[in-house]
Amino acid sequence: MFNQVTGKKTLEGFNMKKIILLFLLVVPLALSAQTPWQAKWIADPNARDEPNAWYCYREDFFTGKVPARALAKIAIDTKYWLWINGRMVIFEGGLKRGPNSKDTYYDEVDIAKYLVNGRNTIAVLGWYFGKDGFSHISSGQPGLLFECITPEFKVLSDTSWKVIRHPAYGTCPPPLPNFRLAESSIKFDAGNDIANWYTANYSTVKWNNAKVMGPASAAPWNNLVLRPIPQWKDSKLLPYSSAPAFPFQSGKDTMIICKLPSNLQVTPYLKVEATEGKVIEMKTEDFNGGGAPNVYAQYVTRNGIQAYESYGWMNGQTVTYKIPAGVKVLELKYRETGYNTTFAGNFTSSDDFLNNIWQKSLRTLYITMRDNYMDCPDRERAQWWGDEVNESGEAFYALDTKSHLLFRKGMYELIGWQRADSTLFSPIPAGNYKDELPIQMLTSVGYYGFWNYYLNTGDKKPVADLYPGVRKYLKIWKRNDDGSVKFRKGGWSWGDWGTEIDMELMTNGFYYLALKGALNMAETLNLKDDAAEYRRDMQRIKTVFNTRFWDGTAYRHPDYKGKTDDRSQAVAVVSGIADQDKYPALLQVFKTEEHASPYMEKYVLEAMFQMGYADEAIARMKKRFGSMVNNPGYVTLFEGWGIGEEGYGGGTTNHAWSGGALTLLSQYLCGIAPLEPGYKLFQIVPNPGAVKIGSATVQSVRGVIKTSFENSAAGFNMTVLVPPGTEAVIGVPADQVVQISCNKHTVWSNKKPVDNTAVLKYLGRINDHILFRVASGSYIIKAVKKV
Repeated sequence: MFNQVTGKKTLEGFNMKKIILLFLLVVPLALSAQTPWQAKWIADPNARDEPNAWYCYREDFFTGKVPARALAKIAIDTKYWLWINGRMVIFEGGLKRGPNSKDTYYDEVDIAKYLVNGRNTIAVLGWYFGKDGFSHISSGQPGLLFECITPEFKVLSDTSWKVIRHPAYGTCPPPLPNFRLAESSIKFDAGNDIANWYTANYSTVKWNNAKVMGPASAAPWNNLVLRPIPQWKDSKLLPYSSAPAFPFQSGKDTMIICKLPSNLQVTPYLKVEATEGKVIEMKTEDFNGGGAPNVYAQYVTRNGIQAYESYGWMNGQTVTYKIPAGVKVLELKYRETGYNTTFAGNFTSSDDFLNNIWQKSLRTLYITMRDNYMDCPDRERAQWWGDEVNESGEAFYALDTKSHLLFRKGMYELIGWQRADSTLFSPIPAGNYKDELPIQMLTSVGYYGFWNYYLNTGDKKPVADLYPGVRKYLKIWKRNDDGSVKFRKGGWSWGDWGTEIDMELMTNGFYYLALKGALNMAETLNLKDDAAEYRRDMQRIKTVFNTRFWDGTAYRHPDYKGKTDDRSQAVAVVSGIADQDKYPALLQVFKTEEHASPYMEKYVLEAMFQMGYADEAIARMKKRFGSMVNNPGYVTLFEGWGIGEEGYGGGTTNHAWSGGALTLLSQYLCGIAPLEPGYKLFQIVPNPGAVKIGSATVQSVRGVIKTSFENSAAGFNMTVLVPPGTEAVIGVPADQVVQISCNKHTVWSNKKPVDNTAVLKYLGRINDHILFRVASGSYIIKAVKKV
């Protein structure tokens, strides 16, 4: 691990074999259901493999007694909405396929509180995407699997179920969503609606009896894997932050722009009075996010008063309703859904820019979380793993521990999709993408990817399950005679957007980081031979870097002829390849070379913080991110340094790979970082530079950690909250300090520790910090400076 205080990248001083695992999350994704299913897959007998098909399923059953618990298991391709006795139970259940290229997720839902004595009605609306995308692989067959078995009753999907294709649902006219999206734009013709079909009094006598498609393990759905993340957070229907007064009616076609409180994942709702055949259109300002069209919605009216909610989520800061002349608008609302986590972390400081970039990073992070971590919520919705590494790092500092499950899911998927030749690729799940991006894959399985998950959670199960796949991937890389790694093009030799990319240098740096993560995993699993091999390989690469690749002012591969690559210098620092004697020269590189995209800029800024140049890091952060952070029109961060054509890859304005500053401000400026997996031991060692006031909160797996500081010419004061069952290393910036007290007890004076009972141990002055180890509790630390 990297110790912010010493600057060393080792595990010395921490016995990995004695770590207590305190954070057991969920049943591993690699395991399917423990109890054999009794239900059968069912479908409409007329169902075809075509995009954007919606099916209604119904079943009535009786129970003489409502059980205390009634766990329903539900699988579908692709999404479902569930009602029991006319009450909505699940709004958009199901996950995009899948845990690997063949298998399917299923949900577990306790439906007991929705049941009554006597007759009960189960209604399921299923949305079959029917096409592949960058985040979904289609099964090629609509189908539903439902099972609920209790001592009081048994409900199994079989031929007794009724089913019909919903006649009101269709597809909006072009522009169609771009090929990366498996979702379609939804058109709903209210003249063909099936009113109240999900309520108990509706008769399904004219519907089809369901056709059995096979047992639960049947192709094309195969093994079933329990949903590893929570059901979505659901705000219910809410009024917009700003909208016209209702009722509203105009004699001409009108665009009503409704403002949302932030950039959200929403489903738009309307209530209108109209004549038949009027077409109302709903879309957000992000419809062309990233240059390519994504999804919008249409509603075709019937006669009279009517209400409708379009179930396909879209994102944006505004929702625009295109209202035809003569339509009376009675209500416009929205429902926010999204990943079920809370904004448990926080950061504030005396610098408004730092506060703004942290908050914009947080909003961008959350808008890119749902079935998987996404690069963006509009153009692609794809689990690109380079993006996920940055996003997951941010989540550990900003969100509650439920957010960890999304990272865990992605880890199992990455190895679950590993190909027979041992290569890894992303985005996954994917039905229409297959290229390996070697740099992203090295980043994923390495120190900032898989190992960072374990470091923050203490959840050892994924380490044990996934390590063999990591090792297989590292073994496909070949070596040069000097020990450096041979460049592999893969499917797409992408290192970053932008220019001046020293690809061979970058490849060796990220391979070193991958080895570092694998070394830590091997040591955790007590695989001594593997660990020894990784150490030898790392030493050879480090030697080559500091002899063959160092030219006296910067690192450079001999075959590279471009300008000095700031990204690769940063990787040399954060990996531990670069020794401290090279820091002054590397600082000059970071002051003059600006080639990294917002994605790779995280590593550049982190390198500057690690080298001890906090003020210089903040200055570069403000220079590079200033235009997007200070842009009043957006609450999120961009894919590139500009908007649209000025950005990269189409230039989305919602790209969480740009949010690395969130991690750095909490981890380095305020100094919170785990030292042992699962936060049993962690550090609070702030590196404030010239920042006068700062505070941070982190929801760790061990409890809430809080710290704040006041930094002045007269002193440096800190408050610290260390949760029960943990210990912390607290560091006070040493510059000009002559005395330190902890909870009113003097603990350090005249360059020496003072005997006391306030701290556990004095650790010394290391890397410009004076360090103490403390037990759980609250601390007020005051350092007096020489005037």
